[in-house]
Amino acid sequence: MSPAIVVTTLSTSPIAPLALLLAESEAAGLRLVRRLVDEWAGGVTRFDQPGEALFVARLAERVVGVCGLSVDPYGAAPGTGRVRHLYVLRAHRRLGVGRRLMLEVIASARDSFDVLRLRTTNPVAAALYVQLGFRQRDDVADCTHVLELR
Repeated sequence: MSPAIVVTTLSTSPIAPLALLLAESEAAGLRLVRRLVDEWAGGVTRFDQPGEALFVARLAERVVGVCGLSVDPYGAAPGTGRVRHLYVLRAHRRLGVGRRLMLEVIASARDSFDVLRLRTTNPVAAALYVQLGFRQRDDVADCTHVLELR
């Protein structure tokens, strides 16, 4: 029997728990986990405002994925949340980790936000977001996908 994916929130510094994700993402030329860690360290985004949370996915106690939920920082209307920094370790992709993280983000967002927005250039991630009910948008600045929650 394979271990279950467990999704929890982080309320302390993500630097140590995300070390492996940071190293792998940077080796792949991606900056999203670095940006998450740097913004946390600099106090820019700590996922500590009402409705915000930083989720991690664990398999057998090992952090294998991360995704944040924040107030949308790009001047969106009040009640707009933002999906931030979804990343899953390469060896754990296609196992439902990203989907589980996103389901937790969406469930949490329903309590505080009317709309969720995100931006991605990754076609695999874009397909996941559409499967989860997001609509692709070409007409919204700083955003590629929107999910109406209410």
